[in-house]
This record gives sequence, C-alpha cells and structure tokens, in this order.
Amino acid sequence: MPRRSAAQIRPVEPDARHRNRLVQQVINKTMQDGKKPLAERIVYDALAVVGERSGEDPVETLEAAIKQLTPVLEVRSRRVGGATYQVPVGVPARRAPTLRVRWLVGFARQRRQ
Repeated sequence: MPRRSAAQIRPVEPDARHRNRLVQQVINKTMQDGKKPLAERIVYDALAVVGERSGEDPVETLEAAIKQLTPVLEVRSRRVGGATYQVPVGVPARRAPTLRVRWLVGFARQRRQ
C-alpha cells in the first residue's frame, strides 16, 4: 500500500488567444525556465505560419496532427524468472495526451539542433 496519496490532477486552463486546452498544453510543454511569454510567442507564431500556408484553421490542423501522434501501445518491463522482457501494453487514456504533446515538442526541438 502506498504511503502517499495519489497526485492531484490539475486541469489545464484554456489559452488566452484561441481558448483551447491543447494549445495551452503545447505552450506549457514548450516553456523552458519559466519563460511563458516566450513560449506563447513561439507557439502562436508557429500557428500563424500554419494558418497562412494551409489556409485552414491552425488549431484544427494542430489537433489533427496531434491525433496522428497518439500512441496505441507502449512497452513495459516485466521480470519473469530472472529475465526482463519488454511487454507491449495499451496506453492509458490519461497518459496518451501527455505523451503525444511531449513527443511533438521533443521532435521539434531535435529538428532545431
């Protein structure tokens, strides 16, 4: 039995410009060293570029792209008889949105280097 209680799940408030929780989640993940205005400017400028190039709503384009990134399976380590095996397990619904936003921002940072 765990000694601590489960972590409280804090809801993400929608962002100021698009009133969208997903955009706010991307902003929060982009932010480094607590510099939120810089992260907002980066994300909003990127959304503006997407809107100009595609001619569609940038938030809908972001949602469609993120939906394609959603993982279905992940591997977990299972120890059986002294050996460790990688076992594929379905991704829980609470973990999937976090993973997809983390991957999106991570791959974008790798492209920059």
